[in-house]
Amino acid sequence: MSAADVVAAAVPLRPQVEFPADAALPDLPKLFDPEWVAEAARPGFPISEVAPKEIWIRQFSHSPGRTATVSYIAEWRKDDYIGPEFFAVKLDRGKPAALFQYPDDINLPGLKQAADPAAALRLVLSHVFEVPRHGRRILRVDMVRYRPGDRAVLRHRFSGLRFYVRVVRPEVIPRLLAAVEVAERSAFAGPRLAGCWATGGVLWLPEIAGANMRQQMRDGEPPETGLLLDGLESLWALPAETNGCRPFDLAGAYRRAERTFRHVLWDDEAGGRALAEATRTLRPFVESWQPTAIAHNDFYDDQMIVQPDGRVALVDLEEVGPGDPMLDIGNMLAHLRWADRFGTRRKNDASGAYHHRLREAALDRFAWDERELALREAVCIFRVCTNTVRHPKPDWQANTIAGLDLVNETLP
Repeated sequence: MSAADVVAAAVPLRPQVEFPADAALPDLPKLFDPEWVAEAARPGFPISEVAPKEIWIRQFSHSPGRTATVSYIAEWRKDDYIGPEFFAVKLDRGKPAALFQYPDDINLPGLKQAADPAAALRLVLSHVFEVPRHGRRILRVDMVRYRPGDRAVLRHRFSGLRFYVRVVRPEVIPRLLAAVEVAERSAFAGPRLAGCWATGGVLWLPEIAGANMRQQMRDGEPPETGLLLDGLESLWALPAETNGCRPFDLAGAYRRAERTFRHVLWDDEAGGRALAEATRTLRPFVESWQPTAIAHNDFYDDQMIVQPDGRVALVDLEEVGPGDPMLDIGNMLAHLRWADRFGTRRKNDASGAYHHRLREAALDRFAWDERELALREAVCIFRVCTNTVRHPKPDWQANTIAGLDLVNETLP
């Protein structure tokens, strides 16, 4: 047996999951086949003759009949002295499988330099600020998130300075800059732009000191609801004609989720009933929905930092633009309800109680119609439910049906 055969045959792929076949993407089952995945990625491993201990599925993105991408992380044994490797395999209808080996990504031309410590330091010196020669240190790079072909978030650290680095397709930069500018005019605290390399699609934003709101929620110490509503109200009051910000595409996001559910639940009777019940109400709502004001458009607890002085800071601004104030609250409520129902059970978790407080505070403050808010919360849960497919576990199908049941419980 050759070294390549040993590598391919010996590496377990976790978790072990299966999804329905896609006639337009006949290679889809291979993305979950341990031997095929290990062999496909082997040429890009640091030492191809040394097999990883295991390969983990990080995310599965599937547009039925069109594309499918699975992101993986390969991990070696400690005594192999090899760091983890991130890679992805993408299928496009009618094309051979394409391998993305982080940080090489043709769609993100700045990622390779931003991910290399020496090259990243040169970028910082060119596009952020000049560091005195005697104060220069080796820059440390951490990968926070990576969606192949779409975007990445890195952390740059050196000389006591910390930046979050967003790497996107270069054509996205003008929209992202516009969103940052709009968010800076709200009452929320937020990172100020530290630097931009437009050609490479790279932005530097200083790290914000404080605690992640989701962690505070789990610890039973969420902020006062008034702080969130004050910040949101100031954002919603900004001129709706803001240039450069893309309107939120609720219809497109909904259709992508519905296509996913129809594909993965096509042969499940209970899942089909739950999906039919949800779409009967949600589809007409989505088709009639229109943006009414500037909004955050992806507002939930993991997107915020509570600073030491109590102020709330936004850390993800990519979707800021024309949207719907009530949908911002609905999205936050959806994530809180999802965490309360499906999150890791912790004694002090405040998600359920905070859901009730925030909902009542918003209805009282803005005199909204309860049915309209419930519709928006339900459509946001519908979208959140795709997490059961995107981050699959062996019981993904049961979890997906349970998520759709939660949608139907929320509908007015």
